[in-house]
Amino acid sequence: MKYLAVFSVLVLVAVILCGFIPSAEDARIYDDVVRLHVIANSDSPEDQGTKLIVRNEVLSYIDSLVGKASDARDAANIIEDDIDSIRAAVCDTIEKLGADLSCDVTLSYEYYPTRQYDDLSLPAGRYRSLRIKLGEAAGQNWWCVLYPSICTSGAKARNVLRQTGFSPDQINILTGDEKPVYKIKFKFLEFFSGMSS
Repeated sequence: MKYLAVFSVLVLVAVILCGFIPSAEDARIYDDVVRLHVIANSDSPEDQGTKLIVRNEVLSYIDSLVGKASDARDAANIIEDDIDSIRAAVCDTIEKLGADLSCDVTLSYEYYPTRQYDDLSLPAGRYRSLRIKLGEAAGQNWWCVLYPSICTSGAKARNVLRQTGFSPDQINILTGDEKPVYKIKFKFLEFFSGMSS
């Protein structure tokens, strides 16, 4: 009886501590998207304006690059190969504005909260992201989706997603027609079952 009580407590603790993990189909969304994250130096009107101008320049520059990509991995490789030119474009834009700001441009994985873009909603999670930090990067930021290219118009999201190979189920999740399906996984049970095999 004592062992049953201990086991029950362990299962209860696991349920409480266990997060909800998206199913494999839903999790593919994270791999099929490349995001853009521009962080302003501060919340001053000047710095926020600089952020938006930098955003526009980056979108203009990158749109022609990732427009040739066959999938998100290809888009990320194209961005990675051209990261120095992207950094130079950001720094040149800042210099032309007469702002005395540093710029840091990286392609990495970054956690995003759930985000609504017009008729598109991206679930919270880790996404590959082109991250641009302006100066102290202490101001409000701006997010969008670089690949598939829906930064400029959320209204065309469904068409763009369909053209870039997202499944109907993924499109339904992203456009809010359906909620992501989550499965509870018990890591400690997977660990013990792995030991027994």
